[in-house]
Amino acid sequence: MIDVILGLQWGDEGKGKIADYLTPKYDLVARFQGGPNAGHSLEFEGKKFVLNTIPSGIFRKNILNLIGNGVVIDPIRLGEEIDRIKDECPDYHERLLISQKAHLILPTHRILDAASEASKGKDKIGSTLRGIGPTYKDKIGRSGMRVGDILDPDFNQKYRSTVENHLKQIEFFGFTDFDLQTEETKFFAAIERLKTLKLVNSEYLIHQYISEGKKVLAEGAQGSMLDVEFGTYPYVTSSNTLSGGVCTGLGVAPKHIRKVYGIFKAYCTRVGSGPFPTELDNALGEEIRQLGHEFGATTGRERRTGWLDLVALKYTCMLNGVDELIMMKGDVLNGFDELNVATAYNINGVITSEVPANLCNSQIEPVYQSFPGWGKDLNLNAGYDAMDSTFKNYVEFIENYIGCKISVVSMGPGRDETLVRN
Repeated sequence: MIDVILGLQWGDEGKGKIADYLTPKYDLVARFQGGPNAGHSLEFEGKKFVLNTIPSGIFRKNILNLIGNGVVIDPIRLGEEIDRIKDECPDYHERLLISQKAHLILPTHRILDAASEASKGKDKIGSTLRGIGPTYKDKIGRSGMRVGDILDPDFNQKYRSTVENHLKQIEFFGFTDFDLQTEETKFFAAIERLKTLKLVNSEYLIHQYISEGKKVLAEGAQGSMLDVEFGTYPYVTSSNTLSGGVCTGLGVAPKHIRKVYGIFKAYCTRVGSGPFPTELDNALGEEIRQLGHEFGATTGRERRTGWLDLVALKYTCMLNGVDELIMMKGDVLNGFDELNVATAYNINGVITSEVPANLCNSQIEPVYQSFPGWGKDLNLNAGYDAMDSTFKNYVEFIENYIGCKISVVSMGPGRDETLVRN
């Protein structure tokens, strides 16, 4: 059976910590979409790691980790990521598997990303410039290169043909700020290293685990409101971030998915451009940014901050079929006198609890419900039931509004700062 863990907002919800927290229950952790634009942060034993492509189960001994076919891989950044974890995970060679059907990010994909974003001016999407979008575009256009291609004798020929096509597109944009030769030197060195890893026919591996009764955790990247189909289009990522993406991103049937864990922050954040109905573009928003260390784990960019949006959260719970909710960063709101949550939208005088079809073209005024804040000195050791009643009221209002149980509340980055509700 397969359980799924994914983000319900605009990414950066804290999936890395919870994936690491849950993995002792599983035999295999698998990434099913996205690429090195993801930044999953994990902290334990006084150490902090940021994973971009490698699944978050890598730090748990005896657990296999799979980069699935739905992921796009930059061999250079994957090598850098391995270098960051190899001292902590000296056995990574045995526990890290890569689907031969995963697509490769080429140096020219990153250049194309930069050229395209620069051409948009003030209408730019807010890309991480990691080449994710152009790689998925080639995948859909049936001109992409996959991990398995590096084992073929005609790999270099296919690579050159693809690059020539990319260079024509880059020339069209008039973009010249790049050094392809230097990037290619690093790329081909990384390809040789990639060949030393376990490159597998991953869909058979997944089904073997299922048939043997083993447990698989499918780990999502980005967030549900960035889904290319149902997110705030066009300010979205290039992959399917919803639970449905597990089927195509790992090669499994829907009947094998047992439970979906949905992760959200006690407030909202967003990186880059796009609509954000509850945004606090003021001193309070800056305070939340500083308290929550809301800067991209991958890019370092400031995250936009705002109150919790229950309209959007209920929408993504519906789309994903969420069975259990996990609330992150409750500690960031410690000590606030008053908190707000959006329970409806006012769109041109009409009150609605639905996310509009085109969020980008809608003038939305959030309808807020206010809550008193809770104190700063909460005793985590006593468990959830002993917490401040105002804190529990906030948590329980959310789960009643959504109609889904909040089973875990995170009150800090450490493994031991996690409240589990019975």
